[in-house]
Amino acid sequence: MVIRVKSEKGGITIRDIVYSFQVSLDGYIEDASGRIDFASPDAELHQYFNDYEKAFDTHVYGRRLYEMMQYWETADQEDEPIVVEYAKTWQSLEKVVFSRTLDAVEGKARLANQSLAEELQALKALPGKQIAIGGATLASEAIELGLVDRYHVVIYPVLLGSGKRMFPVFDQPQTLRLVETRVFASGCIALSYEKI
Repeated sequence: MVIRVKSEKGGITIRDIVYSFQVSLDGYIEDASGRIDFASPDAELHQYFNDYEKAFDTHVYGRRLYEMMQYWETADQEDEPIVVEYAKTWQSLEKVVFSRTLDAVEGKARLANQSLAEELQALKALPGKQIAIGGATLASEAIELGLVDRYHVVIYPVLLGSGKRMFPVFDQPQTLRLVETRVFASGCIALSYEKI
């Protein structure tokens, strides 16, 4: 696995911010009821996620996604080794949570105390691995601010018909370059793009 960093002026290293998501073939990250049941990885895809997660040391979440991910705080007590492996990796990551309603967060998480732009720019300036941003609403804001460097999508072979879309409506096209693809036996496809 390659962990990418970009060099900027003056020799300062800037980390990539990656919007990672799982999506239906018709572009939804959850169905009309708010469920993500369609995104249940088999063993091959789960191992891919386990390995992929090691390229990151920080996750930036909105409240709703943070609460959904709380399962992983105790999943290291499960019986399946592949689940335990992911849980331990996830637990070791720093998490920055944007919320207007939460008073506290658990584990290696902290509530954001600056604007999204300020938090992301500060994180990018720190040494370390890539930064993942998750949650469609929060990621949309980061995209509009021009702060997302890469997009990583796993497409499931299912059509949901409606639900929450993975991207906002853009004012102008954004050109991307494909940097990685992988096809899984389940019919899922992983794609990685970077901004040009």
